[in-house]
This record gives sequence, C-alpha cells and structure tokens, in this order.
Amino acid sequence: MENEARVKLRRIKIIHTLIWLVFVLAIIFVLWSGATGNISIYSWLAVVAVLGEGLVLLLFKGSCPLTIEARKYSSSARDNFDIYLPNWLAKYNKLIFTAIFCIGLALMIWRYVMRR
Repeated sequence: MENEARVKLRRIKIIHTLIWLVFVLAIIFVLWSGATGNISIYSWLAVVAVLGEGLVLLLFKGSCPLTIEARKYSSSARDNFDIYLPNWLAKYNKLIFTAIFCIGLALMIWRYVMRR
C-alpha cells in the first residue's frame, strides 16, 4: 500500500509541476506583452487563465486542489511535497508570481489605455 501511495503522489507531483509550468509561462507572457506592447488576444487569454487560477485558489482557501489531493499520500511538512520545485520556490511561489503577474497586467493596461 505504501508503494501505491508513492506512485500516486509522484503522478500528482508530475501533473502539478506541468500545470504550474503552463501558468508560469502564461504569467511571463503577460509580463512580456506588457513590457513590449505586443498585446494580442492571446495576452488577454493568458490574463483570464491566470485570474481563473487565482479564483480556484481563493475557492480552496489558498491551496491548489492538487495539494489537497496530494496531502492524502504524504505527511511531509515541506512546501514542495506536492510539486517538483525547490522548497524555497514552492514556499514563495504565489508571492513571486503574483507580483510578476500584477506588474505585467499593469503594463498591459497602461499600454492599452495609452493607445486610445
């Protein structure tokens, strides 16, 4: 049974890491769009996707649903028990990428308004 739990946790960690990567790429794209002024429908779709993820986190009281699922298979207190990231990045992940996203979104809005 313990081996089965490790396999399930490993699967969750892989899926969680891949989803995290997609959202990081979306956040970087928002920042790039705002910094360069190359704002397209894809820029706004990235904004909507990231805001949607933020809503999910709010609904789950700040935790990713995959973290909640992974908790069933681990009692680790480490911040990266459910994702393949360095512990420091897992710990400060929301702070770092929320700041980057907000800067990118502010730049996008500023550039959009200045074009009008």
